[in-house]
Amino acid sequence: MDSSQQGLPARAALRCAAWSERWFPDAWVFAALGLVLVALAALGFGATPATTVQAFGDGFWSLIPFTMQMAFVVIGGYVVASAPIVARLIDALARVPKSGRGAVCYVALVSMLASLLSWGFSLVFGGLLVRALARRPALAMDYRAAGAAAYLGLGAVWAMGLSSSAAQLQANPASMPPGLLAITGVVPFTQTIFLWQSLLLTAVLIGVSLLVCWFTTPTGAGARTARDCGVADADALPVLPPRTRPGEWLEYSPLLSLLVGVLGLGWLLRRFASLPAAVAIADLNTYNLLFLTVGLLLHWRPRSFLDAVARAVPSTAGVLIQFPLYGGIAALLTHAPGADGATLAHRLAGVFVRVATTDSFPLVMGGYSAVLGFFVPSGGGKWLVEAPYVMQAARDLHVHLGWAVQVYNAAEALPNLINPFWMLPLLGVLGLKARDVVGFTFIQLLVHVPLVLGLLWALGLTLDYVPPLMPG
Repeated sequence: MDSSQQGLPARAALRCAAWSERWFPDAWVFAALGLVLVALAALGFGATPATTVQAFGDGFWSLIPFTMQMAFVVIGGYVVASAPIVARLIDALARVPKSGRGAVCYVALVSMLASLLSWGFSLVFGGLLVRALARRPALAMDYRAAGAAAYLGLGAVWAMGLSSSAAQLQANPASMPPGLLAITGVVPFTQTIFLWQSLLLTAVLIGVSLLVCWFTTPTGAGARTARDCGVADADALPVLPPRTRPGEWLEYSPLLSLLVGVLGLGWLLRRFASLPAAVAIADLNTYNLLFLTVGLLLHWRPRSFLDAVARAVPSTAGVLIQFPLYGGIAALLTHAPGADGATLAHRLAGVFVRVATTDSFPLVMGGYSAVLGFFVPSGGGKWLVEAPYVMQAARDLHVHLGWAVQVYNAAEALPNLINPFWMLPLLGVLGLKARDVVGFTFIQLLVHVPLVLGLLWALGLTLDYVPPLMPG
């Protein structure tokens, strides 16, 4: 590969990509190594072997409901995005870019904007948009860079939007653990994602991410297309074959799709009538039922719907086999106390809380959340673990509580840029490995870390402490 004609950022991205392709392990290996390191750390601080293995075993299956929800996020998103009418929309969108570099930036913009509404749809829609663009060989688009761009929604700004698990939880007292509610009270969206400081931070992140995409995308001989990456299935979605036997008539009739769709839409209408839309859609069960119902109706014929599901299921393999390991890691961090009774999570928190001041809180806690997020890559689950002592520290230091939530949101997204945990659904759609895209996302990480932490600190200085608002 000739990189001599590339700019400095693109050469750096190519070197990172080459290194990661050679040295970056499979995502499961990465998760297993993390598990071993956390277990050794627990033992090193005095946890007994019996406590350590008990915590691992108890946590191993703790994410099964979330695992299935994540699998259905992939399936539902793929089913909707591969429906004939949506596929035509994606094909129309794919005709807009005029160059390979422009196509990568285009994918990044679509992905980040979509993630502000739904991170799950952003992953699948972005992935299918990359596949559609790959069917335009004249673009000579670097498939790896485009895949990394499709991941930027989840890797950069998703937690600053409506699907933020932490912001949604803090705005809904009925969903909060009583202990956390007593510390923070209710923190509405007006004090988190709708703060002008939060909107400004989001806008800056989108703009800077697009610039990094532009300057790091290889062009010319340095670009590797989908075919160069060994992805030979980036073709148009298959056409539904004609019915060949009488027993298939219900599979090809829209009757069952309509009847099941009516039931699903009826439940969804009741759900959205009883809750604010932003609250209802934040529930992954509601979200998944919405996408499956809409996908079923858009495909019209059950056979088309089932074929789309069959194509989507292989994309969930990494999710199914890795999430149990992350459940074990989370349990080791929070349920394997050392000799003094303190868990690893509380040891980490104690170090940062002791050195923080009111002004330095965003820097200290942002750094802590980013580091912990690499080992526990679950925005909502990690918030439940982290929030009681993080928010208590914010209250003690008189830090704006809503901004403390946004510090968590912005910093928690940083490790996503190189953690294969959340890449899995997208990689399944694209037919790539984490090592194919992490070279490009690593450059984004190098830019995002000082930018995010600096803005969190500077914008935090513009906010005053507001006492907790307790529900009446």
